[in-house]
Amino acid sequence: MLSFLVEQFGVFPAWLLGGIFIFFRYAVFAGPAFLFFYLLRQKQWRLFKIQQKRPNKQIVLSEITHSVLTALIFALAGIGIYGMSQAGWTEIYTDIQEFGVLYLLLSFISMVLIHDTYFYWIHRAMHSKFLYRQLHRVHHQSHNPTPWAALSFHPSEALLEVAILPILTLVMPFHPIVLFAYTTWSLAWNIIGHLGYEIFPAYFVRHPFFQWFNTSTHHNMHHKHFHCNYGLYFNFWDRLMGTNHPEYLHRFDEIVHRKSELERC
Repeated sequence: MLSFLVEQFGVFPAWLLGGIFIFFRYAVFAGPAFLFFYLLRQKQWRLFKIQQKRPNKQIVLSEITHSVLTALIFALAGIGIYGMSQAGWTEIYTDIQEFGVLYLLLSFISMVLIHDTYFYWIHRAMHSKFLYRQLHRVHHQSHNPTPWAALSFHPSEALLEVAILPILTLVMPFHPIVLFAYTTWSLAWNIIGHLGYEIFPAYFVRHPFFQWFNTSTHHNMHHKHFHCNYGLYFNFWDRLMGTNHPEYLHRFDEIVHRKSELERC
């Protein structure tokens, strides 16, 4: 899409329009989630809430404002990728038959796994004293996050978060369809992590397959306790490095038990 916008309108208008599109897509996910859980069904679903207190209105406004800035920075990265592609530096391809349909799926899975690893380690680094003050403190203003916290970053952190994409374009062949699927997956999972409500069933954290995925409780505990639960999509690195909060499973069970009590009422 950005290539079309650049060719039709030029770089600066394409950047602005791209930022608007990115924020609009974000709002399509975050807006209904916030509307449903925090406005329309707040009382009915109160037992689903991980932290029972309501988020501060000023913090929610800050989350939205910083998300707008993040959308513009993500669009800037897209413009950069377009320029790299025009210069012949990227491995992006447009003919699906060049690598086949199976490679579409494999490249998507690879991008998700690589990003999860990248995120875990830069996230841990941003919890060092210097980087936390300079970059990550904005995101952690949301001690009790809402869906609007998913892209609430300091501009420098937003650049660091999106840097994985231009890096991947240099070394890994992928189709634009895969890029769209990956960014949609990332956005949706990020909003689930910041939802503030546990939506996964009781068996999830002990299921042979699903236990390797993170939950809403997992990331909410990171916002509350800071030095734990650094993973994004998966629980691989937190388990391997011993950075899961020791009360994670107990806290998850406590919340889903409240959900079960609500369902029996």
